[in-house]
This record gives sequence, C-alpha cells and structure tokens, in this order.
Amino acid sequence: MPEELNPVVSQNFIHNFIDEDIAQGGQYQGMTVHTRFPPEPNGYLHIGHCKALTIDFGTAEKYGGLCNLRMDDTNPAKEDTEYVEAIQEDIHWLGFDWGDRFFYASDYFEKMYEYAVELIKKGLAYVCELTPEEFRANRGSIGVPATSPWRDRPIGESLDLFARMRAGEFENGKYTLRAKIDLNSGNFNMRDPVIYRINHAHHHRQGNKWCIYPMYDFAHPIEDALEGITHSLCSLEFEDHRPLYDWVVSNVSIPYHKPRQIEFARLGINYTVMSKRKLRQLVEENRVSGWDDPRMPTLCGLRRRGYTPRSIRNFCERIGVAKATNTIEYAFLEYCLREDLNETAQRVMAVLRPVKLTITNYPEGQSETFEVENNPNRPEDGTRTVTFSRNLYIEAEDFLETPIPKYKRLTPNGLECRLKGAYLITCTGCVKDENGNVVEVLATYDPESRGGNPADGRKVKGATIHWVDAATALDAEIRLYDNLFSDPDPDAGDKNFLDCLNPHSLEVLQGAKVEASLAGAQKADRFQFMRQGYFCADSRDSSPEHLVFNRAVSLKDSFKPQ
Repeated sequence: MPEELNPVVSQNFIHNFIDEDIAQGGQYQGMTVHTRFPPEPNGYLHIGHCKALTIDFGTAEKYGGLCNLRMDDTNPAKEDTEYVEAIQEDIHWLGFDWGDRFFYASDYFEKMYEYAVELIKKGLAYVCELTPEEFRANRGSIGVPATSPWRDRPIGESLDLFARMRAGEFENGKYTLRAKIDLNSGNFNMRDPVIYRINHAHHHRQGNKWCIYPMYDFAHPIEDALEGITHSLCSLEFEDHRPLYDWVVSNVSIPYHKPRQIEFARLGINYTVMSKRKLRQLVEENRVSGWDDPRMPTLCGLRRRGYTPRSIRNFCERIGVAKATNTIEYAFLEYCLREDLNETAQRVMAVLRPVKLTITNYPEGQSETFEVENNPNRPEDGTRTVTFSRNLYIEAEDFLETPIPKYKRLTPNGLECRLKGAYLITCTGCVKDENGNVVEVLATYDPESRGGNPADGRKVKGATIHWVDAATALDAEIRLYDNLFSDPDPDAGDKNFLDCLNPHSLEVLQGAKVEASLAGAQKADRFQFMRQGYFCADSRDSSPEHLVFNRAVSLKDSFKPQ
C-alpha cells in the first residue's frame, strides 16, 4: 500500500446479511466470502465508483475473503485498453489489490453464447424481430401486458437465426434474443428482456470475432456464478433487476452455487456530476484539460489535485452504507483531506502574490539561517533550514498603506508584527511605481527579537506573517482550484449541466515565490503552505525548472462534520 491505511470497516446492513449467510445453517456456511468490483472500461473511475470499490474490496478485507476485479467489457463502442490500465492504477493507488483474480467479461463470451443456446433449447428464449421503437410500443403498461409476435417462434428457427446472428449475416438491429419470462409481470425488467443484440463493432480484446454481445443483465449473473462470487454488491438502480439476475442463474446449468445480489445507495455529491458520459463530454469538448484535470471527480483528477488514498477511504467509510439515496456535501470530502494533511503534510512558506519587503536597518550583504520545524504534529519529521536577509517577499495583502478597522498586519502606523520564526518588524512606509502601485514595503527590525520573541517580553499586537528570502526564493506557478460547477445540483431537472460550469474554477498565479527547500519537490508531494492551504506538486507539469503547485484544499473551512 502506498500509505498506511486503516483497513477497519464498520458494520452495515450488507455485513448483517453476510453474517446471516455464513452463520450455522446459512446458505454460504463454511464458504469464503467472495465479492467482485466490475467497472466498465469506458472511462476513468470517479469518486462514485470509489464508494462501490471500497464496499467490494473492504467487505472482502473485513471477512478475510476474496475480491475479484472484472472488466465489464460487453459494450465495445467506448471501451479501450487505456481505461483498463487506468482503473487498475487507481485501485492500487487506493491500497486495494485483487491478486491473481483479474478477469474480463469477454473471457466468458463463448460460455455465455452456450448458455443462451441452452435457454433457446429449453423454450426460455427466442429470436425477436421487433425494432427498438416497436419493442417500446409493445412493452405495455401497468395492468396491460407486453406483446411480441415472435414469442412462439419455433425453437429450431430461433436456434438457426441465433447462429446466423453470430455468423454476422444480419445488420445491427435486425434481430435480438429475448428471454421468455412473463409479459404480464409488474416488473418490466421481466417482460421478456433482450439478452443479446447485434453490434458490428471492434472489441478492444476480441477484435472482430464477435458481432453479437450479451446484455449486462444476462452477462453479469453468469460472470458472478462462474467466478464463485458469494455476494454481488451493486448500487440501488439494480434492485429491480434482481429478479432477472436470479432468473438467469437459476435457468442456466452453471455447476456452482448461486450468488446473492445486495444493493446499496449510490454516492451523490453536490457541485459535481458523476455520469461517465458527461465527464467524457467535458474532456472531449476541452472544457477541462483531461480526465486527470484536478477539478474532475475522477480518482486520477483527485490524486493530481493532492488527495490522499487515506482521505478518500476515510470519506467513504464515514459516509456509511445505506439503502436510502442522499447527497453528501463536497465540503465533507475536503474536510477529510484537510484532516489527513494536517497530520502528514510538511509546512513550508510560499508567497502567492509577492511584494518586496526591505528591512532598512538590516546590514546589506548579510544573511543568516533559522531552523524551522517541518510539522508540529510530527516531531520525528525534524527541521529544515531557511535563510533570512535584508530583502524578503511577503504577501501583497499583508500590507495596507491606509489600514482598515481591525487590520493587524503591516501599515505605516507603528504596529509591530512578527515575521514567522524570524524577527519582529515595524513598517515605516512603502515605494510605489509611476501608476501608484506598491512595489516595495519598508520596515525596520528588532535585532533582539530573533525567533520572534522580544527580549523585553513585550506583547506583540500585530499578526504573524509568512515570508521568503528574496536571495534564495524560487519562482513557482500556483493553480487555485474551486468547484467545477457553480450550481450545487448541475444534474437536476432539465438543466444543461454545461450551463452550470463555474467560470472561476481555476485561477493561475505566475511569479509566486516559494522557499528554497521546495527545489527538491517531487511530483505529487504534498505541503501545507503556511496561512494559504494545502498544495501538491503537479504530477504532470511540475519540474525542477518550472515548479507548479495545485491547491488541494484551503487551510480552513466552515464545514463541521456531524
């Protein structure tokens, strides 16, 4: 695991069901709990998937069981090896592993075809010629059964047509294979659902070998059963599909136990969307810089922004597992990150909007060093050396020529302030350019206050401000991120989610000044910039020649967890 993670998973209703199943007399008594995580490789994993995979892998961890990783590659149109590799990387980054239990749904295509033929021979499936429009028109309604003129097609004729479908004789949409269940069922998923369709598309693994593909509701239960899955954990939208899941595993001759499907509520977070189709649209229309744009809810985007595996796993654990759908505040995800980084991130000084500070009574050409602790929460992280001289950089907002009420930073009014870890200073004035902009702040220092503590013990009424030494400071690009959407629910109603994009979701600051210790910052290293927030060296663009830091999360927030 990349970081020390807490594997403890709290009890929830899924675990209550499993406890019953593996107890004396339960349907899986004496068996190893076996789950699976089955993403479709048509995009990158996002924070919503993270809840599902932490439930799948976390449940296996809790019971000392197994969890398979399976690529649900039954729809070749948008699937690609790029997504397969990205999914594997994200899961490993979170600290989970599937061992040698990595599968593809396409591994079972031949077996699924055989089971479909078996259903036809049993009189439980038939080839249908209804177009999608006709299928919808004949689906019926509550109290009105569905109809199909092909339901009584002779078994031999369906077998012949199905074989010819596989052989590629027919164009897309010409035929489908439907399960023969109950046209009058109150559950519309059981009204003779389509289980195979024709799709002449290149598959990322199978090439052009197949031109018919199983539907998810047919493929998934077969895959689970063949892999020995005991508990098929899935999101709540599949609850109405559970009777079909059970019907499939009960009517094909799989020589294994029957898996149990259990549903849980999906994760909803405000100020974002989690439809892969919409996320792909953002990427393809260049609304963001890619799937790993730090504003995206993808795991690679969150990782690039500075999120840690532990913060995300803690978030998923603390929101719990429930049956009822609810929306979680994005601020809580940020809270979990801030909580983690407060304990682990090294403290450094960085000036985002610099203005020069000249200490007029400090000797020219002289410099000195201070030892500064790296993290007050972790004494074992030691200290680092920072340099100090006559010329420094401070934040432009730390000086006002005409102070406002309660302003406690540098002003030409004699208020004494503390330079973090260095000396006490008193502002004496400023220098402006021809446009009236402040380009230099002037101050004097108290030589007897090294370390920020006056020799006479007087009380310092001004604020403590951070700084960097002008002689050793490094230039850096700073990227300040905000929510990608300005609307808390961009998916609601008939909104166009693109109209809800936040035009101020990214602010780029050039010419920031950071302390010299950051010269060795590695990609994805995380820091607390004192008084500014938590930042991460950008994993794509940062280099020793051009330092780039992304703000992962602000230093403080009003969010209070319940």
